[in-house]
Amino acid sequence: MEVSTVAAFWAISMLFVITPGADWAYAITAGLSNRAATPAVGGLLTGHLVATIAVSAGAGVLISSIPHAMATLTIAGAAYLLWLGIGMLRHPPVPGTGNAQVQTTSASWALKGFGVSGLNPKVFLLFLAVLPQFSEPSAVLPVSVQMAVLGLVHVFNCAVAYTLVAAFANAVLRSRPEAARVVSRLSGAAMVGIAVLLTFEQMH
Repeated sequence: MEVSTVAAFWAISMLFVITPGADWAYAITAGLSNRAATPAVGGLLTGHLVATIAVSAGAGVLISSIPHAMATLTIAGAAYLLWLGIGMLRHPPVPGTGNAQVQTTSASWALKGFGVSGLNPKVFLLFLAVLPQFSEPSAVLPVSVQMAVLGLVHVFNCAVAYTLVAAFANAVLRSRPEAARVVSRLSGAAMVGIAVLLTFEQMH
């Protein structure tokens, strides 16, 4: 695998990552809660890592070959985002969460983050559409290993972007509770909107 191939994929992956979506909305919300950013971003990255492993192992192709499998995954992801978004609209996280509460909910932040990225059909579609184009059957490394390497590059991009997004939200909004509440609700609304859009796409 040539360095230029990895660099080209890195650029495409970064364009995908820096496009605001459900992951961004969740990272922003986590950044507003005391020490919740680390487990939340960790959960998001775990979801992307699982998708990488699945596609590299051939599960992605298998899923895409099963009738209605991708549609079912999309509906499940949309339902999860809808539930999470409504929860943020009803109870927007705001700065000032105590350490004790964070300790009891860090696992929940991580699990929800995993659901946001792990159930996102766009991640699988990205890997299925893009990874094969950057794989070289004649290379020394097996295609599955090449796809795993490229997937890890994508996970690294996600780690950098989501950490910066959460840190920015923490630095800018923690001293502004009202603004933080508004941003939290906007994040929840974004998740609801994405869920509706995903469902609409499956109906047409």
